[in-house]
Amino acid sequence: MMIAWVLSLLTLLSILVMQLERSAALEVMSINTYLEAQKRFIAAEKALLECEQHLSNITVLANPNCHIESVGKNLWLISSKSNPKLETLIFLDEKTNIATRLNWRQNFE
Repeated sequence: MMIAWVLSLLTLLSILVMQLERSAALEVMSINTYLEAQKRFIAAEKALLECEQHLSNITVLANPNCHIESVGKNLWLISSKSNPKLETLIFLDEKTNIATRLNWRQNFE
């Protein structure tokens, strides 16, 4: 009877160790996924910011990392080419060439 009890405890402990290993592996994968997504998000935001800063002189950008489209009177829609897709609506003052960000959103596909 004692041997069966000891074997059942060892079995339970081995299952507990396996569950802890799986949980730790999932946590590591979750952190790596979060960090990678954060890097991509920051890169997309930097691309938008670069295009926003050079909006008054678009020809300065040799290889733009964003799509720039006019949507009306002094309004420009800038969206990133990379994932995640970010979009921002910019008002460009013709007199001062100052770009003002009106709104921002993430474009889900």
